[in-house]
Amino acid sequence: MSPERHKITVMDSAGEMGDEIQPRSYWRWSKQDFFPADSFQNWSAYRSALSQTVTRLKDRVASCSEDADEIEELKKQSENEMKRCLSWWDLTWFGFGSVIGAGIFVLTGQEAHEHAGPAIVLSYVASGISAMLSVFCYTEFAVEIPVAGGSFAYIRVELGDFAAFITAGNIILGSIAGGAVVARAWTSYFTALLNRHPNSLRIHTHLTDGFNLLDPIAVAVLVITSIIAISGTRRTSYFNWIASAVNMVVILFVIVAGFVHANTSNLTPFMPHGAKGIFVAAAIVYFAYGGFDNIATMAEETKNPSKDIPLGLLGSMSIITLIYCLMALSLSMMQKYTDIDPNAAYAVAFQSVGMKWAKYLVALGALKGMTTVLLAGAIGQARYATHIARVHMIPPWFALVHPKTGTPINATLLIRLASACIALFSSLDVLSSLLSVSSLLTSTMMAVALLVRRYYVRGITPRTNLLKLTFLVLVIIVSSVGTSAYWGLDPNGWLGYTVTVPLWFLATLAISVLLPQERIPKVWGVPLVPWLPSLSVAINLFLMGSLGAQAFIRFGICTVVMLIYYVIFGLHATYDKAHQPKKPTSSKISEDDIEKPKA
Repeated sequence: MSPERHKITVMDSAGEMGDEIQPRSYWRWSKQDFFPADSFQNWSAYRSALSQTVTRLKDRVASCSEDADEIEELKKQSENEMKRCLSWWDLTWFGFGSVIGAGIFVLTGQEAHEHAGPAIVLSYVASGISAMLSVFCYTEFAVEIPVAGGSFAYIRVELGDFAAFITAGNIILGSIAGGAVVARAWTSYFTALLNRHPNSLRIHTHLTDGFNLLDPIAVAVLVITSIIAISGTRRTSYFNWIASAVNMVVILFVIVAGFVHANTSNLTPFMPHGAKGIFVAAAIVYFAYGGFDNIATMAEETKNPSKDIPLGLLGSMSIITLIYCLMALSLSMMQKYTDIDPNAAYAVAFQSVGMKWAKYLVALGALKGMTTVLLAGAIGQARYATHIARVHMIPPWFALVHPKTGTPINATLLIRLASACIALFSSLDVLSSLLSVSSLLTSTMMAVALLVRRYYVRGITPRTNLLKLTFLVLVIIVSSVGTSAYWGLDPNGWLGYTVTVPLWFLATLAISVLLPQERIPKVWGVPLVPWLPSLSVAINLFLMGSLGAQAFIRFGICTVVMLIYYVIFGLHATYDKAHQPKKPTSSKISEDDIEKPKA
C-alpha cells in the first residue's frame, strides 16, 4: 500500500474487520446517493413496497422521532458538519436581513391599496402578534433541539413522521414561492430606480394573466445570492451585516421623512373596507414576518444555542414589529390609499410629496433589503431542505454538506433553481396568498407541537391523560376553525362567537387545570403555557380563514401533489430509513484501526 493513500478499516462489534472506507467525493451522482432505500433497488422491490403502502402509512403516522436522533444521529447523513461560527449578534442581523425587505416593501402597498387602507398598520399589529407567539414556540424548541431542521424537526419529534411530512411540504413550497416573490419584487424596485414602468424590464408573452410577464432579472438575482450563500456562512454573515445596516439607515429615513410629510387627512377613511379588510390584509402580510424561522434553522451553526437563539429571535422580532407598524403608518399618511402604487409603494409615495430624489434612495434601500432577504433565505431554506433530506423524505444527496465551505450546496441549488423557475413566470398576487396559507399552517402546527411537548412524554404520561390532551387540543382547533368560518360567513355577526370563543377558552382552561406539565424546559421556555400556544393556534387559523378561496384552491392543488409524491417516494424512503439496522456504536474509527504504510 502506497504512503500517499492509507487504507482505513473498521472493527465491528464482533471484533472482525469491516469494510474498507474509501474517501468519497462531494460531487457524486450515483443511484445510491439518490435512492439508497431497499424499496428502490429494483422494480420488484418497488412493487412490493407499493403493496405495503397502507401498512407503512400506519407506521409513519404513529412514528415519532427522539431529540437525540435529531441532534446526533441524523447529522451523520450530511457526512460533514456545518461550522459553528454564529453569535446572537449574527442571528439578530440575520433576523433583520431575512425579514425586513420582503413584506414591508412588497406587500404593504398592495394590501393598503386593495384591502386595508390606512388601517394596514392594524394589519401589521395583528400579524405581528401572531408571529411573536410563533417566535416563542420556535425559541423553546430551538434551544432544546438545536438542529438545522427547524419546525420540521420539532414537529417530527412531537407530532410524528407524517405530520412532519406535511410541514416539510409546506416549508419547501414556502421556500420556493417566497424566493420567487421577493425576486419579482426586486425587479419592480430596480425599474423604479431607473425611473421606468415596473413591468418595462419583463418580457411580455401571450400566456394566461398572472403568468404572462417573464422576469429574467429575478432569476439572475436568485442565482447571485445563492452563490454568495454557498460560499460560506461566516462570509455571508459579514455581507448581511453591511447590507442590513445600510437598509436600516434607509428605513429610518423613510419613517422620519414620511412623518415630516404626513397629511393626516389621508388617514380618512381609516377602515374603508371595515374589519374584514384589516384581517384579509393581516393574513397576507403575515408573510412579511415569515423569515424569522430561518434563525431557528441556523442552530447547528450557532456557538451557544441556549443563549444566542432566544436573544437573536426575540430581539430582532420585537424591533421588526415596531418598524413595520411605523413604516405602514408613514406610507398611509404620505399618500391616499387609493393612489398607492401596489408595485413600488414607497418610491412612488415620496415622488407624490415632492421628494422625487427620495424615491431613488427608497428604491435602493428596498433593493438592499430584498437582497438580504434572498441571501438569508438561501441559508435558512437550504438548512430546512438539508434536514428533510437526512430522513430521506427527499433524496439524501441533498443532505450532503460540502467539506470546505461547510454549507449544503446541493440543498441550496434545489430550492433556488425551483424558485428561479417560478419567479420567471408567476406574478406577486398569485404567490403571496399561497405563501400565507403555508406559513400560517406551519405556525399552527408548531403551537400544537409545543402543547404536546409540555403535556405528553412517551412512556411516562398515562394513557388517560393522553386521551384528554388529544380531545382538548382538537376542541381548541375546531373552535378556532369555527370562529374563522363564522367570521368569513358573517363578518358583522356575533351569535356564533358565543359558542366558539367559550369553547376555545374552556378547552385551554381544562388543559391548564386538569393536566400536569410532564416536561419543564431546562433553559428557556414559553411563558403562560397553555394559553400562549393555544392563542397562537386561534389567531393563525383565524388569519387563514380571512384569505380568499383562490388561495385555498391553489394550496389544495399543491397538497394533492405533495401527497402523491409521498405515496410514490417519501413514504417508502422514510420507512426504510427508520427500519434499517442501527450501526454499532463501537464502530468508531480509532488510530489503531488505520493501517500504517509499510516502510
